Amino acid sequence: MERCVGTVARGIRIPIVREGDNIEEVVVSSLLKAAANDGFTIRDRDVVGLTESIVARAQGNYATVDAIASDLRAKFSDAAPLGVVFPILSRNRFAVLLKAIARSVQHVVIQFSYPSDEVGNQLLTADQLEKCGVNPWSDDLSEERFKELFGNPLHPFTGVDYISYYRFLVEAEGAKCTMIFSNRPQAVVKKTSQVLVCDVHTRHKTKERLLAAGAEHVLSLDQVLVSSVDGSGFHPQYGLLGSNKSGEEGVKLFPRDCQPVVEGIQRRLLEATGCKVEVMVYGDGAFKDPVGQIWELADPVVSPAYTRGLEGTPNEIKLKYLADNQFSGLNGEELRKAIVASIRDKKQDLNGSMESQGTTPRRITDLIGSLCDLTSGSGDKGTPVVHIQGYFDNLASV
Repeated sequence: MERCVGTVARGIRIPIVREGDNIEEVVVSSLLKAAANDGFTIRDRDVVGLTESIVARAQGNYATVDAIASDLRAKFSDAAPLGVVFPILSRNRFAVLLKAIARSVQHVVIQFSYPSDEVGNQLLTADQLEKCGVNPWSDDLSEERFKELFGNPLHPFTGVDYISYYRFLVEAEGAKCTMIFSNRPQAVVKKTSQVLVCDVHTRHKTKERLLAAGAEHVLSLDQVLVSSVDGSGFHPQYGLLGSNKSGEEGVKLFPRDCQPVVEGIQRRLLEATGCKVEVMVYGDGAFKDPVGQIWELADPVVSPAYTRGLEGTPNEIKLKYLADNQFSGLNGEELRKAIVASIRDKKQDLNGSMESQGTTPRRITDLIGSLCDLTSGSGDKGTPVVHIQGYFDNLASV
């Protein structure tokens, strides 16, 4: 019988995960239960994704504001202001970290990028900049000048005034707050020589530019809480990157030691089903909202761990290119057979070939991670595990 369905993604409901739970057992038993209840079978080359959050929860990888502040006090001097460069505009991702920063020093200098932060949260629109004749790549603005030009802008989706909100968080901890607006990281050096770099994906270049401008002590968020402080959670590679709010006085950190988890789930599923399933831990998907302009990826990576079969990039032929060019004179079953034959005979590496133009040139883990993130959602769906079938199939698959 001809196959009529390609890729299928299923959100899998699991019990609420608590610290100490065996996450491998939870994922495998939940998937097997879902397969039995809903009547689907597990096959070779299926993919199982589990969100980073449930891995971190099972690990108990949490940290309090006090633990973060303690580590910051050990790393920065209280005798000078602490520059906080390029923070993300987020109550979930950065607000609690800012509270810890303010608790660790007497004076915080926040340097905002504008018109948006690194992941696309907008302070301003391009039209607002154009009307005021401001060049965001060369113009450094004080808080007073910024408000004179733009007032108190609200986030277009959440309605939050992040300038006022971040000032409130700092001053509520008893620290002085100075704000500047510039896309040149070296602008903060006029205010202080010690800086905490808070951007995610451009942090290395930001640190280079600060040091070249004369900053004496520069660290980034991935260098804070790299080891436990008073029994706190930690992450040796990413530190505070990938953390998000767990309460007013704490954060959940990005999970560590994930590779044994994905390999353990793969092994358990092989024992239970006889099928080799690929497994990955996923965080934010790597996609951009076309209306709000928010690039979703606030985690340091889409996938911190995955099994070997998910390495690489897609090697696919663009079907409409074949239909409109090599086989433009064919129709119906004759056209389908010609395209199927082309797929079966395609080269192992189509990079640079005309037949592959228009296919998505991204890593498989980034593509599947985005699919998982969109499927599981970030709210109350209750499906932090995603089962994907047919992802590696094509029109020639039977």
